[in-house]
Order: sequence, then C-alpha cells, then structure tokens
Amino acid sequence: MKDSKYLDDILMELKVTMVQKHQDYGPMNIARAPGGPMNGLLVRMHDKMARLEHLKFHRKTDTPNYESIEDTLKDLANYAIIGLMVQRGQWEGVSEPRVSL
Repeated sequence: MKDSKYLDDILMELKVTMVQKHQDYGPMNIARAPGGPMNGLLVRMHDKMARLEHLKFHRKTDTPNYESIEDTLKDLANYAIIGLMVQRGQWEGVSEPRVSL
C-alpha cells in the first residue's frame, strides 16, 4: 500500500455504492435468497468472479457495455462485507448470528 489515504477513499466508495444499491434492492434480496442468505451471496459472488474472468481474459476490448472491472471488484468487496454482516446477525431480515464471534 502506497498511502493509507487511498484505502480510506476506496472504503468510502464502497460505502456509497453499498448504500445506493441497498436503496435500490432492499435487504430481502439477500435475507430471503433461495438456500439462505449465504447461499445467495455465494451465487452472486460466483457470477461476479465469472464476469471478472470474462472481462479480464476473454474480451477483445477493454470497454465493457455496462459494468467495468472496477465496478465488478466493488460489488465483490461489498458482497464480502454483506456476508460479514449476515454472519454477525447485522443484516436486516437475518435475526441471529450465523457463527460464534
């Protein structure tokens, strides 16, 4: 890491993105995912990883139609954060922690 200020900037970008998407989707798309919230997150993260692989290794151009590599990485980071919130019982619609803290 060159400068921890950039970490703060990235964390703020992740927060803004999470809040915006939470307003669009709400909490129940995670809490009521088929197979449970962690399964839903696993599927979403798998889709993002497949997208990242496609964008990085299979596209002939560096300009995707809709979602950039950076957007995909932000989504992956936020899904990981949501996973922590689910595990700790801090995601709306998930009442109990999923693991011992």
